[in-house]
Parts: sequence; C-alpha cells; structure tokens
Amino acid sequence: MSKAMEKTAREPLFSKKNRRLLIDPMNENNPITVQVLGICSALAITVKMKPALVMGISVIVVMAAANVLTSLLRNLIPNRIRIIVQLVVVALMVILVDQVLKAFVYDVSKELSVFVGLIITNCIIMGRIEAFSLGNSPWKAFLDGVGNGVAYAGILLLVAFFRELLGNGTLFDYPIMAQLGVYDMGYTNNGMMLLPPMALIVVAIVIWIQRAKTPSLIEKD
Repeated sequence: MSKAMEKTAREPLFSKKNRRLLIDPMNENNPITVQVLGICSALAITVKMKPALVMGISVIVVMAAANVLTSLLRNLIPNRIRIIVQLVVVALMVILVDQVLKAFVYDVSKELSVFVGLIITNCIIMGRIEAFSLGNSPWKAFLDGVGNGVAYAGILLLVAFFRELLGNGTLFDYPIMAQLGVYDMGYTNNGMMLLPPMALIVVAIVIWIQRAKTPSLIEKD
C-alpha cells in the first residue's frame, strides 16, 4: 500500500479537512453566491417553497451519487471521453430521481416539468465532478457533493421564501400573511415578486449581504 493510500486509510471520516468539504460551500465557496453557478434554477423554480425544496433535495441526491460513482470509476475512465462518461452518470441519476418524483410527488413533478431533466446540464454538478471527484476518494467526493448540494438548496429555499411570502402571502401554500393579519394593515401581495427578474434581484441582495459580512470574498475578486 502506498503512503498516500495509508494516509487516507488512517484519516478520520470527519476530520477537519473533511468537515471543510461540507462547510465551505455554505459560505466562502457557495456555488451560487460566490461561484455564480446554477442561477437559472433560481429564476425557474423559486416562485414557491415546495418545488424549490424538491428541486434542492433532487440536486443533493444527484450530486452526491454522481460524485461517488465518478470517483469510483475515475481510474477506469479514459481522459478523452471523461466528459461523456460524466454526462452519462449524471443523466442516469437524474432519470432515477425523476422517476421517483413521478411515483411519489407527481403534482410537484408536473410543476417542476422539464427543470428536473435540466439538472443534467447544471454546471455546479459537472463542475464538481470535473474539479473534485476525478481526483479524490469516494468518501470525500460524497462530502463535497452533499456540501455543494445543500448550499445550492439553501439559496433556492431562501429566494423562494421571500418570493412566495411577499408575492403570494403564503409559505408552502399556507396563508401566513392572512394568519398574521398583515392584509388588515393594508399590505397587498406584490405580484412583481413572482416575476423571474425578482429572483435575480433577491440573489443579488444575498450576494451583497454575504460579501459585506465576509470581506475575504471581496479580496478574492
């Protein structure tokens, strides 16, 4: 056994280095607010919390599984066809997830429509496979996939929270504004929040707040 393999075997599953694979995407390496990837999803499926949650979970599952599978195959994939193999792996996982959604949450699956299939082209997933999974062990690839997937889902849910609450007065279709008596104080639903440009504005505000709280991100630029 080589020294590198011995070192990997001795390393705890949740060592400090491994924990950073889960934590870093939440802040300093967030795929949406820092790397500015996957913005299209923020436009497409964040009008309501429920489809945003389902999409987020779907991406976590696809990213974690695709990362692990690619890592397991990394020594068998010829370099010149690696992108094709990666697409096949991601497509396989997306098809499985899509079938599960149709079987158990058909209404949400219809609402998400083609956007589940478009996970195949999500640059976050392909980027992490290319940049990380091909050069690391399955466990680290799994942690990286989960970390980036959760970070992605978190931003989707944050954007959907404000769009659904201010645009429809609901959260998960529950009438929050009505229950709080906000309408009695003169508030009316802001239809502009349901338009795609507002998703970009909300994401921009999140990016601005994050960079204001984390000066190191500005220094990187």
